[in-house]
Amino acid sequence: MNLDRLAESLREYLGTTRKHTIKNIVGIFDEKGTNPSFGEDAAIIEHGDEALLLAADGIWDKLMRADPEWSGYCSVLVNVHDIAAMGGRPLGMVDVFSSNSDEITRKVLKGMKDGIDKFGVPVVGGHVHPDTPYAALDVAILGIAKKDCIIYSSTARPGDDIVLAIDLDGRVHPSCDLNWDSTYLKDASIVRWQVASMVELAEKKLLTAGKDVSNPGIIGTLGMLLEVSGVGADVYLDLMPKPDGVTMDHWLKMYPGMGFIVTCKPENTDKVIGVYNDHKLNASKIGKVVPARRLDLVRGTERATVFDFTKHEITGLGPARGRCNSL
Repeated sequence: MNLDRLAESLREYLGTTRKHTIKNIVGIFDEKGTNPSFGEDAAIIEHGDEALLLAADGIWDKLMRADPEWSGYCSVLVNVHDIAAMGGRPLGMVDVFSSNSDEITRKVLKGMKDGIDKFGVPVVGGHVHPDTPYAALDVAILGIAKKDCIIYSSTARPGDDIVLAIDLDGRVHPSCDLNWDSTYLKDASIVRWQVASMVELAEKKLLTAGKDVSNPGIIGTLGMLLEVSGVGADVYLDLMPKPDGVTMDHWLKMYPGMGFIVTCKPENTDKVIGVYNDHKLNASKIGKVVPARRLDLVRGTERATVFDFTKHEITGLGPARGRCNSL
């Protein structure tokens, strides 16, 4: 695909444009822009020498309609990753489930149970609506981290290297071609070890910022990190790890079963990649953080801008919120 068309396709991808409304919602709850948790993967609550991490995720209705069982599984997967992305360990979850169909209910709960067994995080409560005209699933998760080891989204700095850690040993999920499934068919011990990579990196303080790769895909997720950090990046497509048989446009939009995008000082890049490799993840340096507030794709001598943050917004949560190292 032509590089300019690829950049435009990624900028207009629904997984990214769905994030535009975040700014309006945050503006209601945090008019002064002082809450450091907005823009992060989880809310941060001081708790002595540790911090509680509280996150919630709702399953996209398109996925629920396509495959209720996979939706139940993903509701656990995405929440566990939100805690891991900040260097935390998950403790437990609660859910809000709506359905008036016995069949959908059975499938969703089976998927959730599979996720619980896979990642070892229990559902400890919640709420059910047994008589709604629709099916919906939302899950909240509580985790814990050392206060001085939290990984923020908003602390990337010019000169940092960008590292993508992802599990290429997977498949395009049969029910959703925008899901790369690398966890469902694997042993629980492997996926738990992969998740634990973020705790090790946090406690060794090797990262400057990080996020789990989520619904906006690799480039959209990186864009969110850059936006709240007030910086930009050059992403080198020639260095992008990608499974065989998947086009670059498709791959950069996919939700991976296990993926993290992080920044680090150049002197720590090899150590970061080594930790990920030890945890059975494919990891590569894919770019560089730059001062200019834009995200550019670079391929050979070609260059195209996906996001110019002086013109484009993803979440609309800029660096002026002052969330960096707030605890």
